[in-house]
Amino acid sequence: MALYKEQSLKIYNSMSGEKEIFTPINEGNIGMYVCGPTVYSNVHLGNCRTFISFDLVFRYLKHLGFKVRYVRNITDAGHLENDADSGEDRIAKKARLEQIEPMEVVQRYTVDFHNTLQKFNNLPPSIEPTATGHIVEQIETIKKILEKGFAYEVNGSVYFDVLKFDKDHNYGKLSGRTIEDMIANTRELSGQSDKKNPQDFALWKKAEPQHIMRWPSPWSDGFPGWHLECTVMSTKYLGESFDIHGGGMDLKFPHHECEIAQGEAATGKTPVNYWMHANMLTLNGQKMAKSTGNNILPNEIFTGNNPNLSKAYSPSVARFFMLQAHYRSILDFSNDALMASEKGFNRLMDTLRNIDQLPVSNTSSFSVDEWQQRCYNAMNDDFNSPILIATLFDAVKYINAIKEGDEKISQQDLELLKNTMHDFIFEVLGLVDSTIVNEDRTQKLSGTIELLIKLRAEARNNKDFATSDQIRDQLLSLGIQLKDGKEGTTFSVE
Repeated sequence: MALYKEQSLKIYNSMSGEKEIFTPINEGNIGMYVCGPTVYSNVHLGNCRTFISFDLVFRYLKHLGFKVRYVRNITDAGHLENDADSGEDRIAKKARLEQIEPMEVVQRYTVDFHNTLQKFNNLPPSIEPTATGHIVEQIETIKKILEKGFAYEVNGSVYFDVLKFDKDHNYGKLSGRTIEDMIANTRELSGQSDKKNPQDFALWKKAEPQHIMRWPSPWSDGFPGWHLECTVMSTKYLGESFDIHGGGMDLKFPHHECEIAQGEAATGKTPVNYWMHANMLTLNGQKMAKSTGNNILPNEIFTGNNPNLSKAYSPSVARFFMLQAHYRSILDFSNDALMASEKGFNRLMDTLRNIDQLPVSNTSSFSVDEWQQRCYNAMNDDFNSPILIATLFDAVKYINAIKEGDEKISQQDLELLKNTMHDFIFEVLGLVDSTIVNEDRTQKLSGTIELLIKLRAEARNNKDFATSDQIRDQLLSLGIQLKDGKEGTTFSVE
């Protein structure tokens, strides 16, 4: 029997502002959509935290036995620099500055995004559609919204009519904003004369002559509005109504609000049952910003090449650090916090590596069944990873007490304890034992050096002392010293 039938999962729904018992539309199957990156620069740590949070959600749902279709888009069409539908296309701007094709920008930073998340041990989504791959579908959705009377065309651009939509629908229900407040807080911006109201947003923008990325449409050569792609791709792959939509807290308004409006206008249905939002990451108590230098990129953590860091940290330590806070909490990133996480992570891994050496008794002095259910209770409570981690450390204390002879465990309970810890640490939290990775690297390094020693010996036998000396000297420059003796050549690494 699937685990989800035994466990009652609650999810905090941003729409209601409450934790709700999770009931999928189709039993045993889940459709989940998460807003992906706009690929015009290296993925930053705040983005990584969001994607690690939803990787945790994806992993736990799969662990419970659900069949999950996880869709996460790539915004490769670019969108304008501000939410007022003005400014410059971010991808085109980067392409112009670097004098390359926009799709070169897209390719470079899509590869960086994938490589970075792979280092964090994120599972790939089931489907990763791109905005440029769905231009036809976006045009068809605009036609539907126009037919329903919730959009209008002006000078080759098409805008969503927010005030008209709000008469019979509640625009702002996700973010808790009202149209009256929006109107009161709006100042007229230049370049918005085409809109009926400042609150209206673009479904299609006519391209200016200098705009590089453009496609033909019934209205003009142009490009889709930023909000439209997520409505179109989520609907195409998950249906007009699906279970979970996730993203960063900063996307709640206007992006997700606009998605709801577009979905309801096009289909007449509520597009999403559970809205989930991950909170932001700060650095040394302040918002991350490249302009102030209060910023850090993922690779800088792995290399230690950042003034905010005293050393390098493994991707698993950084992931463990992020999972020690609940996904809806603001998390402050600092060198001290990372160092503390590294100690905790190493303690967890050391315990796991020694679990097979525990002495076994006829009975147990600790209820492993109850402890296991506490692990599930933590994750069932809106994916509460910090409580799960605290519960895992209760097991660490118990294991250490068994080693000291102060507690006992039966063979059956030891197997349950070992399997449960493995499932939650590796499958659910997605951590990787970096010691095993380092041992594997050490073996590969040793094999490579032994090969070079063999080649050097062959060169010496052939009286090719120049090559022999070159191998020895270049290895020495890398901190690897060869020592020739009666038994052959050995090496040491500085």
